[in-house]
Amino acid sequence: MKRTRLWLILGGLLVVVVVLSIVMQAINSLIWQLSYWLPGWLVGPILLLLVGALVLALLPLVEPLIRGKRGQAKAGQPAPPSNRQEAARRNLDSIDQQLAQLSDDVARQALQQQRQQVQESLERGDFRVVVFGSGSSGKTSLIRALLNDQVGSVGAAMGSTTSTNSYRLRLAGLGRSIQLRDTPGILEAGEQGSDRERDARSEAVLADLILFVVDGDLRSSEFSVLRSLAEVGKRTLLVLNKCDLRGETEEQRLLQLLRRRCTGLVESQDVVSASAAPQSVPRPGERPWQPPAEIERLLRRLAAVLRADGEELLADNILLQSSRLAETSQSLLDRQRGLQAMAVVERYGWIGAGVIAVTPLPGVDLLATAAVNAQMVVEIAQVYGVSITREQGQQLALSLGRTLASLGVVKGGASLLGAALSSQLPTLIAGKAIQAVTAAWLTRLAGKSFITYFSQQQTWGDGGIGEVVRRQYDLDRRDLDLSRFLEQALAKVVEPLRRGRRLPPQRPQAVVDAVDLDDPEPSPGPNRPRPRAPK
Repeated sequence: MKRTRLWLILGGLLVVVVVLSIVMQAINSLIWQLSYWLPGWLVGPILLLLVGALVLALLPLVEPLIRGKRGQAKAGQPAPPSNRQEAARRNLDSIDQQLAQLSDDVARQALQQQRQQVQESLERGDFRVVVFGSGSSGKTSLIRALLNDQVGSVGAAMGSTTSTNSYRLRLAGLGRSIQLRDTPGILEAGEQGSDRERDARSEAVLADLILFVVDGDLRSSEFSVLRSLAEVGKRTLLVLNKCDLRGETEEQRLLQLLRRRCTGLVESQDVVSASAAPQSVPRPGERPWQPPAEIERLLRRLAAVLRADGEELLADNILLQSSRLAETSQSLLDRQRGLQAMAVVERYGWIGAGVIAVTPLPGVDLLATAAVNAQMVVEIAQVYGVSITREQGQQLALSLGRTLASLGVVKGGASLLGAALSSQLPTLIAGKAIQAVTAAWLTRLAGKSFITYFSQQQTWGDGGIGEVVRRQYDLDRRDLDLSRFLEQALAKVVEPLRRGRRLPPQRPQAVVDAVDLDDPEPSPGPNRPRPRAPK
C-alpha cells in the first residue's frame, strides 16, 4: 500500500513538471514573437493584456466550482468526521439537542445517564473486556486465574455470580489497562435468572471485547446468543474451559468442532482452550497437589488481539454506543412529536366538525377543502421544528385536498361513515351529523398524512403523496380505529346535535380559511353565510 502511494506521488510530480515546462515554453515563445513584431517597451503591457484575457475566458469555467464551495460553506455543512471518535462526539452533540426537546423527565434523565456513560467511555483509557457465558462455566475462576488472585465466589452451584464485578488487569506491551467485567450466568431458570441474564447481555453490548466461556460444545441457546452478539459487531474470543477434565484428543476434537460451528461468527484463531481451576491431584500420604491454571494460550491471544485491533475495537464500540443512544433518543422524540401532532389534528378535526354542523355545506365535494386546514399544517410543522409560512401551509393543504378528492377518499369516507351513522340518527339531524363527522374524519386523515410528511424530513417518500394518503386511509378504515372514532363522534357531534345544542367551538378564522381554500368568494345561501375575508 505504501509503495503504491509513493508511485502515485512520483507520477503526480512528474505530471506537474511536464505541465510547467510546457507553460514556460509557450510563454517564452509568445515573448519572442511579440519582441519580433513590437517595440521592447510594448511587449510587457501586451503580454499582461493577453494573460488577463485568458483569465477572463477561463473564469466562467472555474466560477461554478468556487460558488459551489462557497455555498456549502455558507450552508454550514460540516466536514465529514476524520475518525470514529469524532463521529461519536458529533453523535453525542446531536443527542444533547434531542434530549433538550424531550418533555418526559424520567426518560430524559435515563438517557442522560446513558449519554454520560458513553462520554466516559470516550474519555476512558481502559479496554473493557466482558467475561460472559452460562452459569458455572468457570467465568469467575477464569478471572481469578488471569489476575492470579482470589476474586468472586467460586462454587459448583449455578448462579454463583449474581451481579457484575469489575477488576483491572495489566498486560505487558499494552498501553492501556484491561477492565475485566465478571457477569452473571446466562440461560438460568426462574425470574431471577432472567433478570441476571438481561444484566449480563447489557454488559456484553457495552464491551470492547467479549470472552465467551463454555465448558463443552455449544448448546443451541448459547449459539443463538453468540450469533446475536456477532450481529451487533462484537469481537469475541470463545474460551473452551475445564480442559483438565478431558484428554488432549478430546480437547482438540472440541476445538475443531467449535471452530467449524462458529465459522463467520468467531475467527478460527479466536477459539482457544483453557483450564482456569484444574482439579487437585491426590497424593498418598501428602496433601493433594493443585496444578497451576492453564491460561497461557488465552493470555497470548488476548494480548495479540488487543495489540493489533484494540484501538479499533475501542473506537467501534464507542461509535456503536453513541449511535444506539442517538437512535433511542430520536425514537422517543419522534413518539413525543407524534402525540403532540395528533393532539393538534384532533383539535382541528372537531373544530371543523362543529363548523360544518352549524353551517352545513351544500356539496360533499367541498369537504375535501374543509378537511385540510392551513393553520393545522403550520402547527404540525412547528411540532417537528419546521418553520413554514401561512401561504406555504395553504399550498400544502390545497395539494393534499386535491389528492383526497382525486382518489375518491372524500366520497368514500362520506359513504362509509354515512352507512355507519344513518341507522343511529333521526332524519332531522342525519345530514348535518354525517357531514360534520365526515369533515372531522377527513381532517384526521389529512393531519396524519402531514405527520408522515414532516416526520420524514418534509418528503412524501418514493410513492408520493397519493401513496401516503392511501396507506393512511386503509389504516383508518380498520374496524378498531373506525369504531374508536365513531365513539368519539357520537359523544362530540351527534349527541349535542340530538339535544339541540350548539357545538363548540365557534367558527374561527383558521377554519374559515380552510373551508374557502378553493372557493374564496362563495355565493351566500340560506345555510351558508358569506365568511369574513382573511386578514
